[in-house]
Amino acid sequence: MSEKSPKEIVVEFMQSKAKQKSKFYFNDLAALFPDMKQREAKKLINQLVNEGVLVYWSSGSTTMYGLPGAGKQAGAEGEE
Repeated sequence: MSEKSPKEIVVEFMQSKAKQKSKFYFNDLAALFPDMKQREAKKLINQLVNEGVLVYWSSGSTTMYGLPGAGKQAGAEGEE
């Protein structure tokens, strides 16, 4: 059986936790790749955002990541 790609690992982790929470800190996601340096993990996560696999969420003081359309605010985001 082939190894999962980093993208699959992140998406499966987020989906497995979806009932508890929909947004995750960078450190939560970086912990999925213990052998990876922080900078490499940051590049990977930013790549997933650029591909539309993840979305940024910011409270102004902190940045979190989530799956598009997940969470309570998903319906209200983008409305002015």
